[in-house]
Amino acid sequence: MTVPFAKQISSVDNFDVVVLGGGPSGIMAAAAAAKHGAKTALIEQYGFLGGMATAGLVAPISVFRYNDELVVGGLPWDFIQRMVTSGGAKVEYPLGNISFNPECYKLTAQRLMKELGVITYLHTRLIDCQKNQNRISHVVLHSKCGLFALNAKIFIDCTGDADLAALAGIPMLHHEGELQPASLCFCLGHVDVSSLHKIHHSQQGIKYHIEALRKLLIDISAKEQVPEFGGPWMCYMLTDDTVLVNMTRKKVNIFNEAEATQAEFDMREDAFKLIEILKNNVPAFSKASVLYTAAQIGIRESRHIKGIHVLSGEEYLNAVHFEDSIGRGCHPIDIHASNGSGQHCEFLKKAAYIPYRSLITQEIENLIVACRAFSADKIAFASTRVQACVMGLGQAAGVAAAQCAKQQCTVQNVDILSLRQRLIDLGANI
Repeated sequence: MTVPFAKQISSVDNFDVVVLGGGPSGIMAAAAAAKHGAKTALIEQYGFLGGMATAGLVAPISVFRYNDELVVGGLPWDFIQRMVTSGGAKVEYPLGNISFNPECYKLTAQRLMKELGVITYLHTRLIDCQKNQNRISHVVLHSKCGLFALNAKIFIDCTGDADLAALAGIPMLHHEGELQPASLCFCLGHVDVSSLHKIHHSQQGIKYHIEALRKLLIDISAKEQVPEFGGPWMCYMLTDDTVLVNMTRKKVNIFNEAEATQAEFDMREDAFKLIEILKNNVPAFSKASVLYTAAQIGIRESRHIKGIHVLSGEEYLNAVHFEDSIGRGCHPIDIHASNGSGQHCEFLKKAAYIPYRSLITQEIENLIVACRAFSADKIAFASTRVQACVMGLGQAAGVAAAQCAKQQCTVQNVDILSLRQRLIDLGANI
């Protein structure tokens, strides 16, 4: 059954750049665009910024440093330093993972947007887009005020799931095999943090799951039912008795409403069941309690756009330097099994490079995709999906968008030499 629906929608404003998604990549994209003179809007579905860092409680923020050099620099690193200065983050040297307080992240992000003059729309969701041949003219949005539209010269998709790209009809890559599973992260209080190993994610070449807890859960599962789990991974939260925890796991299609809803329900139940097991068996957790769960499940993998260049695992592992390199990645190739607690982890020899061509497509001349859904194969994606990497992509997308808006050129015809130089001037190591 179909339901006919039609409505005239007002276009309430015109922008040089509109960024969809206020997570790690979107914040950096909006900041970079505004810093380079573009009238910029940022759209976010929640009442706060930060995406998977704050709504998803994904910790640590991985990874800024590798082989004793700063890999992801510029505005992303400046953002981290702002949080450190305010007492809301700790850099885990030498590797450069970031332990942080999600509330500080929210506050730092909103202050940055206000400082740079970014017009921010919270409590606002992307519904659709309007196209004129091979250009997006408007995005259709929904808030408590109803439907409205925004016009822009350039749009940046930082939704994580390539929502705008999909609405615009961009082809997606087909990947063999299962997508990586989702997790619901949560914050635990009243934990004896001093007795936990590997809550500081500092050293290069180490897998940071807590082996003793993993072995315990596997042993118990041989005698009784234990919810599906991964890791477990736990991260320091700048206090003596709280940790952020990543251990629930479930295969889910986020584009199926019923399946996604059930996954939220199941993993919230699983979080409490898993902690009850730890409370009853591990002294460090004897007084532990769940302080809060994430606002939504964390999606590791969904769509991947088919860009002008598909970044391959071979290119990534060999650290191929492209003429249009605009971003870096140094997280391990990290593939979580869709069923069970398995994980494939392969560490890089050198920090890798990401080309600008993997952020754009042939089909739309004013769209850049700067989230984990950019054009990469399953191997390369398994490293580039993490926060520091996509923050770097957001920075590059924002600079490129501002440049295209000013010069009135398509994203395919951006001046790459100028783009790379502007990124280097910001502090990007590309």
